[in-house]
Amino acid sequence: MLNFKNYDELQLSFVEGINGIVGENGSGKTNLLDAIHFLCLSKSAFNSSDSQHIRHGSNFFMIQGLFQKAEKEYEVHCSLQEGKSKTIKVDKKPYTRISEHIGLFPCVLMTPYDTDLIREGSETRRKFFDNTLSQIDQLYLNNLLKYNKLIEQRNSLLKQFNERNFFDKTLIETYDAQILPLARSIFEKRSEFVQSFIPILENYYFFICKEKEKISLKYESHLQVVDFEGEFRQQIQKDLLLQRTTKGVHKDDYIFQIGDYSINKFGSQGQQKSYVIALKLAQFELLSQLKQVKPLLLLDDIFDKLDDSRIKKLMELMVSGKFGQVFLTDARPERTKGLFKEIQQEICLFYTG
Repeated sequence: MLNFKNYDELQLSFVEGINGIVGENGSGKTNLLDAIHFLCLSKSAFNSSDSQHIRHGSNFFMIQGLFQKAEKEYEVHCSLQEGKSKTIKVDKKPYTRISEHIGLFPCVLMTPYDTDLIREGSETRRKFFDNTLSQIDQLYLNNLLKYNKLIEQRNSLLKQFNERNFFDKTLIETYDAQILPLARSIFEKRSEFVQSFIPILENYYFFICKEKEKISLKYESHLQVVDFEGEFRQQIQKDLLLQRTTKGVHKDDYIFQIGDYSINKFGSQGQQKSYVIALKLAQFELLSQLKQVKPLLLLDDIFDKLDDSRIKKLMELMVSGKFGQVFLTDARPERTKGLFKEIQQEICLFYTG
């Protein structure tokens, strides 16, 4: 790794099991996890601007990693030079499209900010489920990218119509003819996915907290009507007025409930934490099943944010062999050593700073 965030140069060899990255806050623990995330998913987990990952005073960054999958070794290279496009290569071969890399090396990340999935708006929840689906299904990812690009172009067109005070019905219909089938395909895939996700989510929630109340997950979409295409086209006057596309799968939401109520409004902090851990574990489980490989598990600073009972449950899963290669960060190395000594699980520690 060269010139990535606070690292000028670093080379590490990790063990197949549990890797602990320990050091003081601000020493680069999370940056190291993010480098692994980059290699798996071609982007940062924390910052959408690639250029901001270049170390101050440098004009490029480079990350390279060796992955083993099905007894075969792969060399993954990710680099960015100022003013140029990001490059992803596997075994020195660049992709035609970077999106082709997604899903080759699945990973799941847990952070202290996962409760944002409950507290924040629908976009945060869509990103979580799209991240999972995109690692599973390349066609879904391609359709989603096409759909989002077309919506962006349609919105730009709506703004032009408003600014120039004219309307070209034929032009807008050419966009609609491409958007509508993509929306239907994305909706069907999301609906199907949620049905397989719910029972796994429920099982993990019960495992984590043994609560008696029932949790649920509900998928909401504009496409859950008999004639979505008709409604979509009828929105054109509203779309022109607001200068944006007001109906479609880009407005979908996933409703998290405990009992019959929103977990955001009525769930305790403990219930919310248990719910998001169950979400991430269900993500891990489904990726494992459908990709037939255990994703890399990245645990960022979770020991400071979780109580002992929830940490204990995660430790139980580690001992059971549920996970494959795990990377976790902690500002207190003695705590990490103590936890793994208690469960008699070996951990390899790497010190930052």
